[in-house]
Amino acid sequence: MVLLAAAVCTKAGKAIVSRQFVEMTRTRIEGLLAAFPKLMNTGKQHTFVETESVRYVYQPMEKLYMVLITTKNSNILEDLETLRLFSRVIPEYCRALEENEISEHCFDLIFAFDEIVALGYRENVNLAQIRTFTEMDSHEEKVFRAVRETQEREAKAEMRRKAKELQQARRDAERQGKKAPGFGGFGSSAVSGGSTAAMITETIIETDKPKVAPAPARPSGPSKALKLGAKGKEVDNFVDKLKSEGETIMSSNMGKRSSEAAKVHTPPVNMERGFHCVAQAHLELNCVDQAGLKLTRDPPASASQMLELKRVHMKIEEKITLTCGRDGGLQNMELHGMIMLRISDDKFGRIRLHVENEDKKGVQLQTHPNVDKKLFTAESLIGLKNPEKSFPVNSDVGVLKWRLQTTEESFIPLTINCWPSESGNGCDVNIEYELQEDNLELNDVVITIPLPSGVGAPVIGEIDGEYRHDSRRNTLEWCLPVIDAKNKSGSLEFSIPGQPNDFFPVQVSFISKKNYCNIQVTKVTQVDGNSPVRFSTETTFLVDKYEIL
Repeated sequence: MVLLAAAVCTKAGKAIVSRQFVEMTRTRIEGLLAAFPKLMNTGKQHTFVETESVRYVYQPMEKLYMVLITTKNSNILEDLETLRLFSRVIPEYCRALEENEISEHCFDLIFAFDEIVALGYRENVNLAQIRTFTEMDSHEEKVFRAVRETQEREAKAEMRRKAKELQQARRDAERQGKKAPGFGGFGSSAVSGGSTAAMITETIIETDKPKVAPAPARPSGPSKALKLGAKGKEVDNFVDKLKSEGETIMSSNMGKRSSEAAKVHTPPVNMERGFHCVAQAHLELNCVDQAGLKLTRDPPASASQMLELKRVHMKIEEKITLTCGRDGGLQNMELHGMIMLRISDDKFGRIRLHVENEDKKGVQLQTHPNVDKKLFTAESLIGLKNPEKSFPVNSDVGVLKWRLQTTEESFIPLTINCWPSESGNGCDVNIEYELQEDNLELNDVVITIPLPSGVGAPVIGEIDGEYRHDSRRNTLEWCLPVIDAKNKSGSLEFSIPGQPNDFFPVQVSFISKKNYCNIQVTKVTQVDGNSPVRFSTETTFLVDKYEIL
């Protein structure tokens, strides 16, 4: 089959959206579409017409036509099958089959058309795959956006708090008849000019009076040297500047440090020493990277201990793929897990891993071909077949993997029930979650509910957690920081115009530091002498696909 173009046009032959899959001029495609209505014979049920050079395969859609322009030697049966897929794609992006609605979502339709046909030939895709390919959903992007919005809210709250402190300091100074504190080197007080945001990010003010010792007397008149305040204030202002520039700062310990530093008087320091102190304090902060992973400093340890912890490291990772029906029932659940071993010192190449398997779900285990399978079956030890050989150094080696596939509903880690019911003005949607596995702790849970396009934002009733409405993607994201045994269930209620089928499929994403199958490495020993080896473990439980259809 050679498909020349796909277009949505009016009954008069006016092109609304047209996608050419071979090289064609605009004049050529407009001429073919303009000639199409004149070739149709009224009163007949045919869905195609032909000219000397091309064939039109079409389907009426209220006041519009979905038209495929193909060569005359193409397979008419394949043409009709492709036409049906094109016709099903349009309602996915357009609520009404009208000219203005088609024009508004023209680029979405063109992207979907490109997934169906490539270089004039039909791709083997269905409607669900087209939706997945065009959305290009990213869990890391969701986590980054959630962290970024949280930081923006914290920065705004901190800005308001700082503004109140500055205003109070100014009023106290005016009541006492003193000059408002600020940078003396600028001539006038920095508090009296500029906006509140500028005062917060560009001035450093001591709001509390010194309580330990009185400040040394300063000569009257404006100072010509640029002075900085106490160290705590310097850190606060430095952190505020970082937040205003979009940096991610975890300031949980910073509040105590800055408040204590504000109570203890520190003499002003020069510019060079001040910035050195600020930079040193900044290095002590806990930061969050763009992917949302918290980077914290390890507790104090000797250099030899820290080096030994990094010599043998294991990464235990599990990924789950789950599909449920909207009316209940598990259609398919598949889980894949693996233990990756990384050794950074050849002295620890000849080791054995003691594996503790407390799984009771019937998981299938498989060891690496170079691992002694009999030793693992008899004693749950992972070691090489040849004890004289060593594991590879400075490379990740998968030593054990497991797989679980089931349709048993009791194995679902997190159940989602979505109940849309029609009302006079649209639909009332109730959605709830319940944690089935009490030993799990799910973090950064995002439940994404699709919404009808062009109907505005939903009206939220009751909600456990937070929500975000993405008007561009027409989705409602229900965000829950943690789901564990203490927070097993929750619900969300909202109302919006639409039909019950508009709110599916519901997608779920989360990350956990506890694995589902409860397979862990409890001990690492040397092959010679069985002396224990210190090791570190990183456990991750991720979602590959989690949908309620």
